[in-house]
Amino acid sequence: MSEDLSLNINIKEPRWDQGTFMGRAKHFFMVTDPRNVLLSSDTLEDARVTMENYRSGVVKPGLTEDELWRAKYIYDSAFHPDTGEKMFVIGRMSAQVPVNMSITGSMLTFYRTTPAVVFWQWVNQSFNAVVNYTNRSGDAPMSVNQLGVAYISATTGAVVTALGFKTLASRLPPIASRFVPFAAVAAANCINIPFMRQRELKFGIPVMDENGNRLGESPNAAKQAIMQVVVSRIGMAVPAMAIPPVIMNSLEKKAFMKRFPLLNAPIQVGLVGLCLVFATPLCCALFPQKSSMSVSGLEADLQERIRETSPKTTTVFFNKGL
Repeated sequence: MSEDLSLNINIKEPRWDQGTFMGRAKHFFMVTDPRNVLLSSDTLEDARVTMENYRSGVVKPGLTEDELWRAKYIYDSAFHPDTGEKMFVIGRMSAQVPVNMSITGSMLTFYRTTPAVVFWQWVNQSFNAVVNYTNRSGDAPMSVNQLGVAYISATTGAVVTALGFKTLASRLPPIASRFVPFAAVAAANCINIPFMRQRELKFGIPVMDENGNRLGESPNAAKQAIMQVVVSRIGMAVPAMAIPPVIMNSLEKKAFMKRFPLLNAPIQVGLVGLCLVFATPLCCALFPQKSSMSVSGLEADLQERIRETSPKTTTVFFNKGL
């Protein structure tokens, strides 16, 4: 019965213990579930209303605890944790598998010519730019000019890096050249993510105490957050871009693949998708979404302010982004 549903359930935090890798993995398997992309606007709005009402102490008649947690994960998959705004659909982490499998599969299939490398790296880095902006940390808006400069810098730098690796591939054995797209993507992530989140590096991201009270903005926290996201994104790409090339290199020697070469792309896309289903949540889980650092690691002026306003605080917390 709805009247029996406790109002003390902490829906501000994930359902599972985020201090363990398994707890974070369970959380991100729910958030990155590709089926969330198919949810209607009405379903997303219903989840948002359920969450806001529960926070206000209002429980929808007949609501169960499982339904409440389901609403939370629908909400978390589609709304930004800091701004509360509905995220652009292809920028959501639940869109990573369907969108990324198509792009990555194409990158691994069409890697032999320079125009193909340029096109698919541009598509991939444009997608990454959307994801990086959508999942940024903090609630400060970016102007259209700032966003445009960040996008051009990120995609240009990443594509140029990819071309450099393409040139290197011409001197490598065939099997080694298949891994060039991965090397290019890994290097490009190190460029794309900081560029798309450069405002955070300059002005900082909000840091809070353990009770969620905002203490200020810290560029040092932004550096840690972005570094963790870069590591996670590279980790995400490892299975999807390292395992399929090995399998495809073997399959392409088989008679049936020589007879039906058109199967190359769909098989590659399918293999990438299978890898991403597991790699996306598991690599998101490498670090807690609510990251932390010691007050001593913050900027000197912010440390001083925290000592004055919250002298008992020794650790600050922040949303690292995804």
